[in-house]
Order: sequence, then structure tokens, then C-alpha cells
Amino acid sequence: MISRRNIRVKVMQLLYGLETMEDTGKTDPVKTLRQNIDASKDLFVYLVHVITEIARHAEKYAVRQASKNLPSAEDLNVNIKLAGNEVVWKILESESYKASLANLRMGNIDHAELIRKLYIELTETPEYQAYIAAQQREKGKERDIVKFIFTNIMLPSESFTSHIEEHFNNWDDDAEMMVQLVSNYLQKPASFDLREMITEEKWKFAQSLLQTAREKKEYVAELIKPKLKNWDAERIAQLDMIMMRMGVCEFLYFETIPPKVTINEYIDIAKEYSTQQSGQFVNGVLDNIHKELLATGKIQKIDFNKQKA
Repeated sequence: MISRRNIRVKVMQLLYGLETMEDTGKTDPVKTLRQNIDASKDLFVYLVHVITEIARHAEKYAVRQASKNLPSAEDLNVNIKLAGNEVVWKILESESYKASLANLRMGNIDHAELIRKLYIELTETPEYQAYIAAQQREKGKERDIVKFIFTNIMLPSESFTSHIEEHFNNWDDDAEMMVQLVSNYLQKPASFDLREMITEEKWKFAQSLLQTAREKKEYVAELIKPKLKNWDAERIAQLDMIMMRMGVCEFLYFETIPPKVTINEYIDIAKEYSTQQSGQFVNGVLDNIHKELLATGKIQKIDFNKQKA
């Protein structure tokens, strides 16, 4: 479920943390990377859990309104269509989701009032009104309203983001990745096994990229420095240097990854996580180094036409 691009970002973030904080030498980088990935899984499962809780709150709200001393006609006719949303129930009935939720370390997280607030906000939107007005359940609309809950109700809510930041200290690092992963999951929840957030093959890639980037740090840095032209290596954004070192490591030591894929991945990551000029800068340096390594026969790639990046 986690892509190689996600892995590159996680490795980059860990390298940045190790290099900017005082390293006591007691940190096990591979163990820390695994813990970070596990924390990402917890955050992901919790986000999906909140989506289902908002949808299922329709029934609780209906019961509450009908239980008033003097319920109005409106109170007695709360629409509970959302509680039976087909996408939501595919999630709730998924064995991998149930197992992952059972293993989620939620501790004493109390989100009842937050769920109620988000549900009320949802019911006041034109999109929700259009959803409950439809007489039939259509797959596209069932999926659309669930995605709407996530992207238009949860994510823009200051109350929600504050809640997440309070209970998950990896939110700032993982927010962009979570938007992508949750959106992909809601498209076809039954096709994902949440117990395997990262495959064995991708975990090996993650470990190898982290270890290689650390072990070959000085060597690849020397390859990068001559390509900086008028730039002072000490003044370049540290994230940019880390991404370029990772990119050169992929050129030299990851024989199945096409150089074009490597360059494009780090351009996109640089644009998203570093400065506005970083994408173009990283592109220029990596492209020049790639050409030089190719010309000197230092890049040895095997047939990668059918390999996944």
C-alpha cells in the first residue's frame, strides 16, 4: 500500500532528522524507520476509523433527536441513509480493517464530541443534501460522499487537525502521504490488505535505501559537489543535499530502478518538501551526474522494463 515514493519520503525525513539532531550513536536507524512506518499505519487506520464513525453517527443522531421530550416532525425523520453507505460497510466488514483497528493503539482518545460536530457540519452541506435526496444507491455517489467527508469535512477542520496533532505526532510529516493513501483506499477498500501496509519487497527497498544513503554519504557527496557550480555546498538546503545523495545512490546501487524514474521522483519530492526552486535545482544536478556516470560506465542497470518504480 505504501509506494516507493512514500518510502523515499520516509527515508529522507529520517535522514534529515538524524543529521539535524545531535546523534548520540544509540539510535538504530532501521528500527526507527520501521517504527515510523508503523506509526504511519496507525495514523492511516485511525483516519479511516473516523470516516466510518462520522457515517455511522447518522443513526445515533436519529435516536438522539427522536428521544427529545417534544420531538418535532423533523426530529422524528432524520435521514440515516449515510449509516448504510456501501463503501463504509465494505470497510467495516473487511477482515484486514477489523484486525488493524483492533491492534490500533488509540489509548484514551475521546473523539465523540468531534465526531458529532463533524457530522453536523456534513449535514449542512449541499453535497450531503443531494446525497440523501437520491432515492437509489449508486456506487459512484456512495464513494463520492465518503471521499467528501474526508477531503471537505475532516481535512479543512481546525478542530480535527488539532485533534490529530494532539494524538499523532507524525501528522506533520505524514499529512500529504495520508491524503494520497486514504483517497486511494476509499476508491476500492476491499482490494487492500491493511495488515500489509508495506510489502516485504518494499521494506527491503526501504532498508537498503536508508543504509546505502548513510554508508555512501561521503562518497556521493564528492560526486555532487563539482556539479554545484557557483553554489556553496554548505549553504544549499540540507533537504536538497539529502535528496540528491539519495538519488545518486539509486543511480549507482539500485540496478533495477531506471534513472529517469529516480530523477522524476526526487524532482517531485523536492518541489513538495523543500523550496520553490528545489525541483529545478535537484533536476539539474542529478541529470548532470547521471550523464557523467553513464559516460564513464559507472552506471550498470539490468533489464528494468517490467520493474515497478
